[in-house]
This record gives sequence, C-alpha cells and structure tokens, in this order.
Amino acid sequence: MTVQSRPLGRRERNKLDKLARITAAAGELFAERGVEDVTTQEVADRADIGTGTLFLYAKTKGELLLLVQNSAYAGALEQGRADAAAADGVLAGVLAVVRPVVECNRKQVENGRTYLREIVFGDPEEQHHREALTLTGQTEQLVAEVIARDTRVAPATAATLAHVVSAIMFISMAATVNAGRAVDEIVDEIAEQVRAILPG
Repeated sequence: MTVQSRPLGRRERNKLDKLARITAAAGELFAERGVEDVTTQEVADRADIGTGTLFLYAKTKGELLLLVQNSAYAGALEQGRADAAAADGVLAGVLAVVRPVVECNRKQVENGRTYLREIVFGDPEEQHHREALTLTGQTEQLVAEVIARDTRVAPATAATLAHVVSAIMFISMAATVNAGRAVDEIVDEIAEQVRAILPG
C-alpha cells in the first residue's frame, strides 16, 4: 500500500509563494546591482510584502543572498552530476562537477565572492547557511565518487582528495586576484592544481 502525500494547505501554499517571490525579487535586484547596493526594503517592495514578513524568511542581506545562491548552486550541482556521469576519466569527471559550480558563482562576481564568505564565516546553525554547507558537502561527496572511479584510490583517500578539491575551488573563486578572470581561466587554474593531486 502506498502512502499518498496530502495536498498543501492554503497557509503552506501562501508561505511557498512568498518564499518564491522573495527569492525572485532578491535574485533580480542582486543581479542588477550587486548585494551591497540593494536594501532589504527594496527586496520587500519588489516581492510585494512587508519588511517584517521578509525578516521571517531571511534576517539579513547575507541570508537573502544565501537563499538566492543556494537555489542556483543546487541546480549547478545537478548539472555537474549529469556531466560527470558522461565524462571520460577522473580529471574530466571532477572538472565536470566543478565547471557548473564556477559558472554559477561567476554570474555576478561580487555576489559570488560574498556568498563564499557567508558560507565560510556565517552561522552554521542558521537555516540558509546550513543549506549552503549541505550543498558544499554534496559537492565534495560527488567529487569523491568521481575520484573513486580510479580503483587504486581507497574511499577514505577519495574523500580527502575531494576535500582538497573543494578548497582549491573555493580559493580560486574567492581570490581577489581572480575577480576579473573568466570562467574558463578559473576552471583552468583549478584543473592545473587538481591534476597535481590526483594519482597517476
């Protein structure tokens, strides 16, 4: 016997609608002007809600950015999963995971760099930070699975190497010296470093 999920009630649908409007409004404004130049009042106005309601979903602009970027990051990770499945070789597979994440992070460079700072320095108990950390953990897990395709690499070693790949990716995306560099240049920099740590 299968268990059918009951339809969402009006209150739950209303909350999901507000969340979608907030995410869309913040995403549009942040893309247009960057997170630093947007106020929470502007986000609330564009989402057609009060600021008090906005703060029920995100208390700061940093949390709003996490909300927006987490959604994009989740999509990038799924793209990376699909691309890695079709990739030939471990390095190509790792880079197949990395590229969509870099592309997502570079759509608006300063927003992407701020997002990375929020992940690293934000409160891990806050919901949107937890979601971002979960996404980074899922990225590492996927990279570990790709590395473990090489039968010479033990699962624990693959996990450690995936953690190193994650650090390489974060630093390459966040570094001020790379702020003006294109996606291909960032991916090439990551590839050079990842190549050095992979077996064979």
